[in-house]
Amino acid sequence: MSGIDRQRAAALDRTPALRLAYPAQFQAITSGRLQAGGLLLCGTLLLGFGLWRLEIEPSRLLSGFGQLLHFLALMLPPAPGSSAQFLSILQALAETLAIAFLGTLLAASLALPLGLLAARNTTINGLVRFASRRVLDGIRGIDALIWALIWVSVVGLGPFAGVLAIMTSDIGTFGKLYSEALEAADRRPEEGVVASGGAGLSRVRFGVLPEVLPVMAGQVLYLFESNTRSSTIIGIVGAGGIGLTLTEMIRTLEWPTVAFIVLLILAMVAMLDAVSTRLRRRLMGA
Repeated sequence: MSGIDRQRAAALDRTPALRLAYPAQFQAITSGRLQAGGLLLCGTLLLGFGLWRLEIEPSRLLSGFGQLLHFLALMLPPAPGSSAQFLSILQALAETLAIAFLGTLLAASLALPLGLLAARNTTINGLVRFASRRVLDGIRGIDALIWALIWVSVVGLGPFAGVLAIMTSDIGTFGKLYSEALEAADRRPEEGVVASGGAGLSRVRFGVLPEVLPVMAGQVLYLFESNTRSSTIIGIVGAGGIGLTLTEMIRTLEWPTVAFIVLLILAMVAMLDAVSTRLRRRLMGA
């Protein structure tokens, strides 16, 4: 008999004793398995109810697949249109980048005080922390597209409304990310500052912020990349940028130009993703 066979035989010999010592471990149906099965069943029932209630039918998608192919055929080959139209598209693309950059930068700056107030280790007291977190939750709970509609009605059409929409939406996101980064910071530098006589703002300035600033910078870069896509969407409701131009091309049925704009957006997002990823790696490795 080989060594493996002897080990299996020894394990089988110990099985009855183990069953007596640990009966719960040998039960075919445990409470954990029942809970997991119940959650899986509830999830399946909710999925089925949602598909039925929202009238989601695969047959409708299959029947419209031919129409989708028709639209794709109309988009080929992509064409920028006239030279004036091409320059207008490039200007709108640059405007989208500017909206994303300015909105992200303003939000990152304005959210820093709220993040400090919402973090457990940098706030004034518990009441201020609670209020700050609820304010951030309220701002973050409204999508950037809704903020764009609000600001368009306040300041009118154009990129200014887009910048305000991105800024307002990102204040809640940045504040949440900042507070979590501050609370996760290593306490040893902070304790060193306190031991050397620092307190209050000095403790935060020299003991907490230097450690989390690279993390915050990485979060700013990531949201700038994400906001480039958001700026395209909010432009559809009149907040400036390439989204407004894309909507006009769709309305006038200029499908080759629509395809050209979509390809430009994809190229811009891919470029920003590569650049921001490299910068984030350098910051996190610093």
